[in-house]
Amino acid sequence: MSEELLRLSRREREIMDIVYAKGELSAADVQGAMQDPPSYSAIRTHLRILEEKGHLKHREDGQRYLYAPTRPVAKASRSMLRKVLDTFFEGSLANAVAAMVDTRDGKLDEAELARLEEVLRQARAPKPKPRA
Repeated sequence: MSEELLRLSRREREIMDIVYAKGELSAADVQGAMQDPPSYSAIRTHLRILEEKGHLKHREDGQRYLYAPTRPVAKASRSMLRKVLDTFFEGSLANAVAAMVDTRDGKLDEAELARLEEVLRQARAPKPKPRA
């Protein structure tokens, strides 16, 4: 997610969260996934606005439109995570991880610990130098 996603209304963010979580969806699918959804026409209006803002794209599938995000979830999540790190953790990934582990009383299961150890191992590995 990008800076622009941070400026969306609550409803627009909710719709984007649903689309990122579920992939390509129709307006009816979006409405069905929402807590306390607005009318179908309101959903369609929000989808159109999100498309105009460049967050969504659509394709026709018979009589309906299927909406999908314009940016891959991995790219959007890195952008949003960077914003969270800068805002709440002085830009420090270590501070964020420490805060998450502290709130869980240090209780990470073996799979989580193994994943963190692998990420750290890869981060410590020497990076190949680019050729001139």
